[in-house]
Amino acid sequence: MPLAELFTNTATIGTTEYSLPNNSTTLTPRTEDGMYQALIDLNAMAAGDQYEIKIYEKITSGGTQRAVFSATVTGVQSPFIIPALMLLHGWDITMKKLAGTDRSISWSIRQAT
Repeated sequence: MPLAELFTNTATIGTTEYSLPNNSTTLTPRTEDGMYQALIDLNAMAAGDQYEIKIYEKITSGGTQRAVFSATVTGVQSPFIIPALMLLHGWDITMKKLAGTDRSISWSIRQAT
């Protein structure tokens, strides 16, 4: 099974939901089919920081995009790995700050094809 790193970047994440694959606060569904896993470097987080990570997907091609995975991380963290998920109809991986300080976060979204 070939692997590819499709999206990698760093951004300062604040209280506006931020799309990691789009590298933007504009949330636009991705339509590249595949099995995806995200690795997010949260080592910049400190005590009092809290961030929410979500994965959205459309259940059917004409459906509405909904959250299918959500995690809240608090305080000092190590890298965070999202389990591999099969995504295809209209997906996105987002982050936003819930409390604390805006932090510079790096990520890598990988695909198995």
